[in-house]
Formats: sequence, C-alpha cells, structure tokens
Amino acid sequence: MTKPIVAGALISEAVELACRAPSLHNSQPWRWIDNGAVIDLFADPHRIVRSTDSSGREALISCGAVLDHFRVAMAVAGWTIHVDRFPNPNRLDHLASIDFSPLEHVTQVWNDRAKAIRRRRTDRLPLGAPTQWGAFEPVLRAVVAANDAVALDVLDDDARGKLAEATRLTESLRRYDEFYHRELQWWTARFRRSDGVPENARVSPTERDRVAVDRAFPPGGTGERRAAITQDEAKILVLSTIDDTRTAAFSCGEALSAVLLECTMAGLGTCPLTHITEIEDSRRVIRKLLGTAAMPQILVRVGTAPADNPAPPTPRRPVTEVLEFRR
Repeated sequence: MTKPIVAGALISEAVELACRAPSLHNSQPWRWIDNGAVIDLFADPHRIVRSTDSSGREALISCGAVLDHFRVAMAVAGWTIHVDRFPNPNRLDHLASIDFSPLEHVTQVWNDRAKAIRRRRTDRLPLGAPTQWGAFEPVLRAVVAANDAVALDVLDDDARGKLAEATRLTESLRRYDEFYHRELQWWTARFRRSDGVPENARVSPTERDRVAVDRAFPPGGTGERRAAITQDEAKILVLSTIDDTRTAAFSCGEALSAVLLECTMAGLGTCPLTHITEIEDSRRVIRKLLGTAAMPQILVRVGTAPADNPAPPTPRRPVTEVLEFRR
C-alpha cells in the first residue's frame, strides 16, 4: 500500500508546535528530515549538553518528548502517526521513522492537548499544592500506564527533605566541575535568542530557597515573585524505567510529554527535574525513597501557580533550523 504524503506546510506547522517540548537547558537536541511519505527524527549530536549529559540520556528523553508532541500536533491536523523506533542499528542518532494514516475523527482531547502544548511552561518558581489531587492522580497513572516501559511514582510529602539533601549533594559533587559550570553559563548567556534558559525563566536566590529541589542555575528573576507561597508545596513525581537503555530513555520522554500535557490541561504548573538523576549518588537516594531497583529518569514538580503570575515562555529555534525537506 502506498503511504500517504502529508503537505509540507502541515508538516512544518506540526514540527514547529512539537518543538515546544522541554529539553535539558532548552538545548532542543533534535532535527527532522521530511522524505515525503516518511519523516525521520534524529538526535542532534551538536546540541547534547556533554558535561551535564555525558551519556546523551537526557537528550533522548527530550527527543521522546518532542516525538509525543509531534503525535499531538499531527492528530489535531487529522493524522495518526506510525513510529518505527531506532530503525537503523548502524545510526544511533536515528531515533524514529514516521509515516501517517488519516485520522477518522479529531476528538476534543486532541484539541485540548495541542492547546496545552502552547500553554505549557517549565515553572521554576514556588508552586502551591495541586487542587483535587486525589481525583487527578489516577488520571496521570492511567496516562503513563499506556507506556508499559515507564513507571510513575508520587513521592510522599515528607520525602522533600531527602530530595533537598540530594540536591545539595549533587551541587557539592559538582562544585569544582569547571566544564559543568561553563556549560551552565553558556546556556544561560544573554546573547542566546532562540534556545537556552533566559533570565526571566530562572529564579533569584530567595525564590530558590522556597523551592529547595531544583538545579542551581545562575540567578535570575526579582526575588519578589509569588511571595504568598512561602514554601513550595508541589507534588513530586518520578518517572522510572526498568533499565537504563536508550530505548528506555526515549520511551520515558514520550511518557513525560503525556504527563506534562495532562497537568497543563488540568490547570497545573510543572517543572521537570533531572539534576538529581545525573549523578549516581543522588539517583541512589531516589531509589531508596521509592524502595525499588528501577532507574529514576526524571522528576516532575506539579502544583498550582497564580493565574496572574504565570511562568514566562522560553524561546525556540526557527523551524527552518530543525526541519529539512528532501522530497
């Protein structure tokens, strides 16, 4: 059967929306090639944050998230995607080949998810306790259960102190890591216009004191935002996999996207956290809290943010830089 070819303009729009996906330091480590009937997704080795992500694991999580965002973007345009993951064993950067079939009906859920992509932010500010969590947690569990390679755990509130200790441990182990800090400076530099973490998306020292569990970026903000939230009350989720393979990390990224969009649709703020899964000593703390031998891949803070003080958007690269047509 001949595979349908989707209009190039539609592919361009879908890729542009998909690239709102989160990534380590907003590095956007992906590139797309449109070959006509098949779209290929690659990891971009030139945009892997090497000192922080030496194995490329977090880049794979980011690319898994962008793939799931692309699924949403195509669905809202009336197309189902069919994904062949890691199609070429001789090219480790070739993550997926994608073809399409028409979607019989675009449901309201797909529309809501597409809108959530545009609204979602990485919110590093203090968050209030999520409302109606008892009813919402099963929804998140059902979303993740669709991906049998990934497990979702919700840490008890009293685990926050241990996570803060793990954060401090991570910082102490990296205190004299010149290359790590040089990378942080690079990805937060003022000259960056289409990637990186801008000043208004970072927190001041006093704001960070109220969060405790977060990466120590160079300071930003004003120190006055959300003063009414004296201490972060977000729930902390952990996405884990059985092993630490490339396939597991890629699948975890897809699950991460689904979680973030579901939270956004529910009006909740989110902040993915990877700083305490990058060093084995810190990762061990999380495994002990979970009581499992699974591999913690990424944590997510989930809570409420004041409607009049949302997290700012972060920039994205032009679609012409990440998408190539070879029709």
